[in-house]
Amino acid sequence: MTTFENGTIVKAHYKTGIYIGEVIEDRNRFYLIKVLAVEKHPMQGDLHNPGKTEDVFFHQRKALSYNEKANVQKEAVHAYEENEIPAYQESLKLAVQTLRSKLTRRETEFNQNAKIQLDNLERQYFE
Repeated sequence: MTTFENGTIVKAHYKTGIYIGEVIEDRNRFYLIKVLAVEKHPMQGDLHNPGKTEDVFFHQRKALSYNEKANVQKEAVHAYEENEIPAYQESLKLAVQTLRSKLTRRETEFNQNAKIQLDNLERQYFE
């Protein structure tokens, strides 16, 4: 496992999202990461029952916000190998569009519910 110094720009997998961020602090099994951009928007729904809509609470999952800090397990933190960090708002728009595209590939009850949540989030993010 790679060790990252404070100030290093990394790619961090947090829950079902992927973020580009800065290592702020080493916390033994975790790194404290400051979010700078969104690479993959979190999936909607119940994390413990992916793809399910019956007998579960269908959660709305927001992306972490700009400069928000998160404790991320060290195993889920990797080197960021691109030259530039995308602007947060632009990266969030692209991540939302990518998730929407994925959800429109198949017409399922889960995807329909996820699109409704994503529509609501999009209004919150960009209006």
